[in-house]
Amino acid sequence: MALTQGLMLSQTPRALTQKDIDAAVLKTLETQVLPSAASRAYEAILPSVVRVMAMGLDKEGKQEQRSVGTGVVIVDKGIILTNLHVVQGAPTIRIEFADGMESTASVISVQPENDLAVLQAHQIPDDMVAATMRSTKDLAPGDQVLAVGFPFGIGPSASAGVISGLRRSFRSPEGKQEMTNLIQFDAAANPGNSGGPLVTMDGQVVGIVTAIYNPSSQRTFIGIGFAVPIENAASAVGLPPF
Repeated sequence: MALTQGLMLSQTPRALTQKDIDAAVLKTLETQVLPSAASRAYEAILPSVVRVMAMGLDKEGKQEQRSVGTGVVIVDKGIILTNLHVVQGAPTIRIEFADGMESTASVISVQPENDLAVLQAHQIPDDMVAATMRSTKDLAPGDQVLAVGFPFGIGPSASAGVISGLRRSFRSPEGKQEMTNLIQFDAAANPGNSGGPLVTMDGQVVGIVTAIYNPSSQRTFIGIGFAVPIENAASAVGLPPF
């Protein structure tokens, strides 16, 4: 009896077949809820997204927040891309990183024709993470994208949509500036999203959110947003093309 048991214990296990593997995968899919593509993109970009606050002085000489926008860290030394209109004319710029750390920042470069500003944070987290940028050459209408930022100061918030068109033109409501070669998208964006990243479902940045179109006097989203392609944005920092 002892010999029989020993022979049974030493038998080689049955080799797994493709049918066994398919059944195990199916069982996992049935019992576990996997994160959506948009959720994975949000988690990938979140450590690189910052709140950008333009500060000024009130009547009593105390510092107050004049406007809020979004930025994205593109170099882990604290170099941040945002919109020029978010920080233009602000005596002081404050940055809030994803981990809650705050720092002042300086404008080190501007690209007015694309409404872009490059900031250098004066202090950065020890584990600063820079976003991954991706060429827009293979983008096509219908591709899914995610806009991440601080609409009306709330956030970080995520909104998902698709690329609606490429190489679009947009003239500011005041008619003072016309921008060209823009990415049109339909992910919800509102004041405060300005300067934030437009990312693919793998969390890579393809554009910087810069404007929304609304023919009425309301500054709210009606389904048409515009982003500056990341190639233009990277050139503002002096980074090489893709």
